[in-house]
Amino acid sequence: MTHGMRPGTRTSSARGVTWRDTATHYALFPLRVFLGVTFVYAGLDKLTDGAFLRDGGSGSVGDMMRTVRDSSALPALVDLALKSPVGFGYAIAIGELAVGIGTLLGLFARLAALGGALISLSLWLTVSWASDPYYYGNDLAYLMAWTPLVLAGAPYLSLDAARRARRRERAGDHP
Repeated sequence: MTHGMRPGTRTSSARGVTWRDTATHYALFPLRVFLGVTFVYAGLDKLTDGAFLRDGGSGSVGDMMRTVRDSSALPALVDLALKSPVGFGYAIAIGELAVGIGTLLGLFARLAALGGALISLSLWLTVSWASDPYYYGNDLAYLMAWTPLVLAGAPYLSLDAARRARRRERAGDHP
């Protein structure tokens, strides 16, 4: 260890990069994978669940919305969903699928994360608002988990990063 170097910050011999630099570099990647996989799964689960995409009946989006209407923070939003529960169910499922795919691929990652945050916010204010204590409702935790990805996007291991690299390369080739 050289003088002035803190313990645990060994550098690689070639580039002077510490393991902390590498960990920091990829810190959001596990969160991106978790949220992406979770939202793809949630969207596919809704689209393939015969009971969910119905106006009424056990397990339907319509019955769920009617159940949470009076306990939600925004009953008007639930009323809007109840005008077309099946359409709302499809919108949520397709939105979750698009957000999940965009997040996994890192394609328009900030926009995908914003979509995930808005879905989580709307579900928190409607479906899980009455959870007591509040931390039993998972939608608030998902909303908070999306926040770093809204702020940072997908700077590494993503299609966004590949597009940025290609733009930089073109700019370097053509002054």
